[in-house]
Amino acid sequence: MSSSSSLVLEMEIFRYIDIHQSDFIEDLKEWVAVESDSVQPVLRKEVIRMMALAADRISALGATVNLVNLGSHQLPDGQDLPLPPVVLGELGKDPQNPTVCFYGHVDVQPAKKEDGWKTDPYTLTEINGNLYGRGATDNKGPVLAWINAVETFRALKLAMPVNFKFVIEGMEEAGSLGLEKLLEDEKQGFFSDVDYIVISDNLWLSNKKPALTYGCRGNACFFVEVECGSKDLHSGTFGGIIHEPLMDLIALLGSLVDATGRIQIPGIYDSVAALTEEERKLYESIEFVVEEHKNNSGVKKFLYGTKEEILLHLWRYPSLSIHGIEGAFHEPGIKTVIPAKVIGKFSIRQVPHMDLSVVKQQVVEHLEGVFSKRNSPNKLKVSMPMGAKPWLADVNDPLYKAARRAIKSVFGEDPDFIRDGSTIPVARMFQTITQKSMMMFPIGAADDGEHSQNEKISRHNYIEGTKAFAAFFLEISKLHQHLHETSDTETNNC
Repeated sequence: MSSSSSLVLEMEIFRYIDIHQSDFIEDLKEWVAVESDSVQPVLRKEVIRMMALAADRISALGATVNLVNLGSHQLPDGQDLPLPPVVLGELGKDPQNPTVCFYGHVDVQPAKKEDGWKTDPYTLTEINGNLYGRGATDNKGPVLAWINAVETFRALKLAMPVNFKFVIEGMEEAGSLGLEKLLEDEKQGFFSDVDYIVISDNLWLSNKKPALTYGCRGNACFFVEVECGSKDLHSGTFGGIIHEPLMDLIALLGSLVDATGRIQIPGIYDSVAALTEEERKLYESIEFVVEEHKNNSGVKKFLYGTKEEILLHLWRYPSLSIHGIEGAFHEPGIKTVIPAKVIGKFSIRQVPHMDLSVVKQQVVEHLEGVFSKRNSPNKLKVSMPMGAKPWLADVNDPLYKAARRAIKSVFGEDPDFIRDGSTIPVARMFQTITQKSMMMFPIGAADDGEHSQNEKISRHNYIEGTKAFAAFFLEISKLHQHLHETSDTETNNC
């Protein structure tokens, strides 16, 4: 296809999306109205209803849809609760086309009007160009934008440029229970002919400039427990003559990070890859206003002064944060007691090449070393109850090249290439299990407030994001075809 005919095709697609944007918003309104909160057991039926709606919507595209039963899970009170099924959809089997699999979720975080929402969280409400409602940006809006982009080709009776597959779940906000086993089971089946995987379940770094995400940090969570006996003691009777567990714990926690934010655990930085010049250049053009980020956080000063330093330490280097102490008195007033057992809680956001088992060993050895120097008779126990691995993609992969071109054609500028300082377990899960090329393609802005009160997606981002997905289908098809032609030529020349 020539560049001029390709441009005409794009314009036809974009015009259809503009004309039908009210219909697309009505679709989102219907989805937001379903209280598909996967965290609260009492609402599990609503999540299952939401899965049926998503399955019907994908089926309406002409796709083959399978609602896969994941069984049930047990709640802490012993109650068995059914897991929502996962939607597996498939549209098109043209061997000449690449196969793109889209992952999304249609469950949401809890939300109540009295929590501080300006509008009913389950009634999509447009105010000043923003569409407010729980799930608008996380993740019902992006899922529908992808579906609407596919629907546009069907409505215009255009040849599908790619084969589509869908994986839509309803337990992401509760840990994606059952998903990992499903991916393992379908590795040689549903995923066998997939070329690329796209996830749109995060946000831009900026309120205005588009972004593509190519990495996120992992997270290793730790408990450090210090115990002196079976009961709390009176500080007037025992203060000054015993080794107090809370003093031991504070000394241990205080040994983890210095005043500059650098982690003090020996060897923790040994596996962090050196910063390349190519990677450093990615940071130069990123739209990130330090003062704006500082104002949003409500703090007076960051540990670092430049945009590059801040982003490097948010995305590329490990960080350690202390989250709380269990067992210590924390109510208003004062209670003159020496707690018998206290548990400190902290986590390390680790980066690629850092091994979870090595990190755990380094933490344990460090804390045991500090503790031994205190000559305390108290009992020390260090555990890592949860660990999630980081994820990193190659920005030179065809997926990113195609998405970059698509974003440029819709938004008129190149996207920022960003990492995420938080942890997105599903990204690592898909890449590790399927071994397919994968990309995170957000359409929500930095101020969308996912998980927060007044979550929203702007009309602009929802509609232009739909166009970007449609343009991406065309671009990845062209790139994939070019790569195969180049590969065939090289093979024939051998």
